[in-house]
Amino acid sequence: MSAPARAVVELPGDGLTLRADVYGPHAGPPVLFFHGGGQSRRSWSGAASSIAAAGYRAYTVDLRGHGTSDWAADGDYLLDAFGRDVAALLDFFDRPAALVGASRGGQSALVGASRRPGKAALVMLADVAPLLRDEGVDDFRDFFIASAAGFATVDAAADTLAEHLGLPRKSDVSGLVKTMRQGDDGRLYWQWDPLTVSPEFLNPPSEGLALQDAAARITDPVVLVRAELSTIVTDEGEALFRQLTPQLDVVLAKGVGHMVTGDRNDVFAETLLDYLALYSPVA
Repeated sequence: MSAPARAVVELPGDGLTLRADVYGPHAGPPVLFFHGGGQSRRSWSGAASSIAAAGYRAYTVDLRGHGTSDWAADGDYLLDAFGRDVAALLDFFDRPAALVGASRGGQSALVGASRRPGKAALVMLADVAPLLRDEGVDDFRDFFIASAAGFATVDAAADTLAEHLGLPRKSDVSGLVKTMRQGDDGRLYWQWDPLTVSPEFLNPPSEGLALQDAAARITDPVVLVRAELSTIVTDEGEALFRQLTPQLDVVLAKGVGHMVTGDRNDVFAETLLDYLALYSPVA
């Protein structure tokens, strides 16, 4: 089955508008993808295209303050706000939707789904758990700090991305242009509200408590795809997740780090399709 052409849609968040790319047939079971902090919906395009070809209606959503979604007028980028957005999306659909999230997007999916029991057909998380190794977040903090002043060129942005996140430096960086905006000073900035990466929003203690509450409360199916080389999710974090969420399944993604979806979208999509067939099959 070939997937229909991608379209852009607007979806209701909690008091603001979220924008998403949508793939696949209108009648397909909905699957919502949420990217990590500092990323955009484009990070999920490969996996979304794959499942759309299998008959699903895939939405890759820009989180609040990211990509082309609205920035929060009140500057609220706490995890609770992202969770409210996910809950609003679940309310919008007239059938249970599967949620797929990486990093910050996974946290948001877990919190939002826990508040709408029965409305999430499946929650699949890419290398994120209720308890994270705080030192593992340092690379992301450093990346956000290094990005704050913007960049003179796209090449400079690509160098910073590769250096701080351990991603391969691509020879052709033209694709990064779509993920950046030009400031009034003429410099290039990543396409996010600078407030989203303020220190107070990067894994504060309150987030861990909120995630543990969500993990204990959620009753829908949950799958953790844990990166074998993760610096974020530990054995202790996985054990706590299993304790809080008895229905949790864990899949090990071998040979990859925290950015598990960066270069392994096809493999991730295969795992996702297996679980969708169980919990949200195409009619």
